Amino acid sequence: MKIARLMHDGKETYGLIIDGNVATKDSIIHETGVPLPLSIIDFLFDGWYDEIKDKISSTSFQDKFEKFRLLHPLPNPSKIICLTFNYPKHAEEQNYVSTKEPVIFIKPRTTLCGTGSEIRCPNFVKQLDYEIELAVIIGKTCKNIDEIASKDYIFGYMIFNDVSARDIQMQDKQFTRGKSFDTFAPCGPWITSAEEITDVDNLQLTTRINGQVRQNSSTKNMFINIPSIVSKLSQVMTLEKGDIIATGTPEGVALNNPDTPFLKDGDEIEMEIEKLGKIQNTVKFIG
Repeated sequence: MKIARLMHDGKETYGLIIDGNVATKDSIIHETGVPLPLSIIDFLFDGWYDEIKDKISSTSFQDKFEKFRLLHPLPNPSKIICLTFNYPKHAEEQNYVSTKEPVIFIKPRTTLCGTGSEIRCPNFVKQLDYEIELAVIIGKTCKNIDEIASKDYIFGYMIFNDVSARDIQMQDKQFTRGKSFDTFAPCGPWITSAEEITDVDNLQLTTRINGQVRQNSSTKNMFINIPSIVSKLSQVMTLEKGDIIATGTPEGVALNNPDTPFLKDGDEIEMEIEKLGKIQNTVKFIG
């Protein structure tokens, strides 16, 4: 199932999406009698989604998708954990080698924005870059779990763009500041629940800049796979419901690729992951 956070007539809600049609929270309440909570976080992770799953087939999806503006799916996650160099070809193009243990940094939640939003970048940034990533959404709090158990703690997946100010990243010699500007994590367009994805280890990822393909790979090329990522991270920190794990980007970014230009004002970015949809964002440089 696809679960989206929605805006219509200045009011925020959430709903389920099937074939371009939407069943909003209010319509689900009306048709099922289940008193759903106001918060999408409570709906997803406190048992309400499970409560209505067997009622979805009898729910009418009466609103057209185009009626709504999509917001980034999770408004207030406790953590956004990002892996680096988890695709060997990307590591190679950056003169690095993928490692057996996850190398991570954490982005603040103020970086999040949805599809259709502007990526607003200060003018002092001169090397703005893109990174398509598959994001894992944690559904239940966990600590010290093994790889086999990890699937029980994954709620779903979405697209994630780890936007990066490379000149700042290179100046600092670490990742956090250059990847932490507001709007530097477009994501969505919705959350696709885990039961809908039968083979998460074989999904096509594509980035297009102004229609030109820049990244074209598959999740099968990850060095550390998703069960191992979740298990290894849980050995370091408690993973909490709603946490976002961005699992790394494949080759094709602008950094260290002289024939691939950095992003400029007005560039249109489209990122697509098979079975998860597309996100589209515009670059806006600001004074």
